[in-house]
Amino acid sequence: MEHGNVEREKLTLVARKSCFGLPTACPTCLPVYIYLRLSHLPFNLEFNLIHPDSDQIPFVESGNYVAYNNEKGGVICSLKEDGIVDLDAEVRGIPEWVSTKAMVESWLADAVMYELWVGSDGKSAHKIYYSDLPWPIGKVLHLKQVRATKQLLGITSENAERREEEIYRRATSAYGALSSRLGEESFFFENRPTSLDAVVLGHVLFTLHALPETSLLRSKLLDHTNLVNYAESHKAENIDANSSASVPESGPSTSASRRGPSQWSSKPKSKPKREKTEEEKKFRRRAKYFLVTQLVAVLVFLSLLGGSDDAEVELEDDDDAINYD
Repeated sequence: MEHGNVEREKLTLVARKSCFGLPTACPTCLPVYIYLRLSHLPFNLEFNLIHPDSDQIPFVESGNYVAYNNEKGGVICSLKEDGIVDLDAEVRGIPEWVSTKAMVESWLADAVMYELWVGSDGKSAHKIYYSDLPWPIGKVLHLKQVRATKQLLGITSENAERREEEIYRRATSAYGALSSRLGEESFFFENRPTSLDAVVLGHVLFTLHALPETSLLRSKLLDHTNLVNYAESHKAENIDANSSASVPESGPSTSASRRGPSQWSSKPKSKPKREKTEEEKKFRRRAKYFLVTQLVAVLVFLSLLGGSDDAEVELEDDDDAINYD
């Protein structure tokens, strides 16, 4: 484990909001949170509600240093390359570790993406990303992400059934391989935490807590008891035990509920409403104004685009008339 000079200034992890009993329910934010927890590096957790579909989130900052999710292969890779914290120094040369991590970041990442945006009713995705936005804007952004996900996964109307079977088949194989590799150990390699553990823990906890009980991916994961116990054990040790120190006590989307390993299948309890502070109300108003202006800009653009298409059609009709004469 290596800590760079940035450790002198406390890191801040900016993620999407907490829900489903998780410090952050975003499937890309949760592994970063767990990675920092496993490294025992002190950090603050903040939530960004203004840009729910930004590919820069999650990001880590400290002073002038910023590590974005869409740069250098992601936040964890940036933290390692920049010398902030590296949990993989002892294992990166092990071929099996490399191939296992690649499998998790491809097959299982695709499976979660498919379930979240395509294979479910979209309620989980809405709660994580768009529940703080006005309904029309949230609906438009959700449909946009569904379309982008299908394109990324290569799903068309002709191959949708075949691609679904392939995605779940690969996820099943990945769970089997991970279960065999882990056995009854606390970590996957060298009896020490690595970024592989952070990624797997993030995936398993998200699948167990954020996906609905009807999720096919969730049912396949539950067939591997040691993976479930492994994730819940680390959740109790590294998340629940430290949640009071890492999550803001008063702030939007803060999760107050905690669930132990024996309660993973229970439904999230509704939280009592509290009165928002003036700062939070001002923040939400600004966010709404920003989103409304963006929506208006999109509508104006579409109207202009539609007008230009009509003009082109009229010109084509005139040309046909001239040629006919």
